Amino acid sequence: MLLPADMLAAQSKMVYQINKYFGERVMTRKSQVMKTIQEVCRVVQDVLKEVEVQEPRFISSLTDYNGRFDGLDVISPTEFEIVIYLNQMGVLNFVDDGTLPGCAVLKLSDGRKRSMSLWVEFITASGYLSARKIRSRFQTLVAQACDKCAYRDSVKMIADTTEVKLRIRERYVVQITPAFKCAGLWPRSASHWPIAHIPWPHPNIVAEVKTEGFDMLSKECIGLQGKQSAMEGDAWALSFIDAENRLLQGGSRKRCLSILKTLRDRHLDLPGNPVTSYHMKTLLLYECEKHPHEAEWDETCIADRINGILLQLISCLQCRRCPHYFLPNLDLFKGKSPSGLENAAKQVWRLTRELLTNSRALEKL
Repeated sequence: MLLPADMLAAQSKMVYQINKYFGERVMTRKSQVMKTIQEVCRVVQDVLKEVEVQEPRFISSLTDYNGRFDGLDVISPTEFEIVIYLNQMGVLNFVDDGTLPGCAVLKLSDGRKRSMSLWVEFITASGYLSARKIRSRFQTLVAQACDKCAYRDSVKMIADTTEVKLRIRERYVVQITPAFKCAGLWPRSASHWPIAHIPWPHPNIVAEVKTEGFDMLSKECIGLQGKQSAMEGDAWALSFIDAENRLLQGGSRKRCLSILKTLRDRHLDLPGNPVTSYHMKTLLLYECEKHPHEAEWDETCIADRINGILLQLISCLQCRRCPHYFLPNLDLFKGKSPSGLENAAKQVWRLTRELLTNSRALEKL
């Protein structure tokens, strides 16, 4: 299809603006985050080494692969989550019956096998491996390790939460989450994925993602907030971070995400944290379904994709609902204040209007 010359000129101007923004703002953010990761991980590795000495079942899986750390997720430039993978579940079965949105439980396959489990003292009378009990033990160990480690003057445990959170140099917050890797399994609550009749993702990638599986994290589940469920303390949160990252390979998808994260940090870091980089990532995955062809993720289309995602974000904020990509019954806005979501919708609209009406908006954003 031939495009008029003025449209081509506008398109190449937009590509120039985006590349300039990426080179200046996005890369500055990335290099700053990389520096922080190195600093934070040095401290956390030291703390976890101390934990391992006290309790060999909690072996640190935080390994540096040329500056990339397995199990590390950047929540914001000052906030990180580090997942440490526990030794195998062994005689436990994965149970996902959909009663706890975003969560599942691990249950003994046979009561007589209790003593064979590596985690025997964390198994409840009903045979469930309690996420909270494991986290509580881990929290005690980390607190002791913080007092003994080489960085004890610059690391503190954050109290008043059941999560294991550290404040490092009074500047950074790191959550350390015990987890199990569930490879070769796929949860029933995500069985609708992938949606039929959409050419994205390619069947080979779907097979890869499902073989890779997902993680079960010992953390407070957003899907259970306000629910006084007997299972609440025993349930594990489902996480698909590796699957999501795999799906975003190819085209300009990752570039698109980096720009969205930068815009979020600079303009949407609001009280109560209504919009996170994870919301951006989730809406980017939905955008991949709406635009399933590789040509739609060419660098000339990035501006359209970003505008589409921001408009979708406004819609979600106004409806006060943002469904998780793999677990649509899980609302990622659960627990956020309605006034915070409303204020965020206005801010996102301001940002989007600027991008839609001013071809040089990125110069000052």
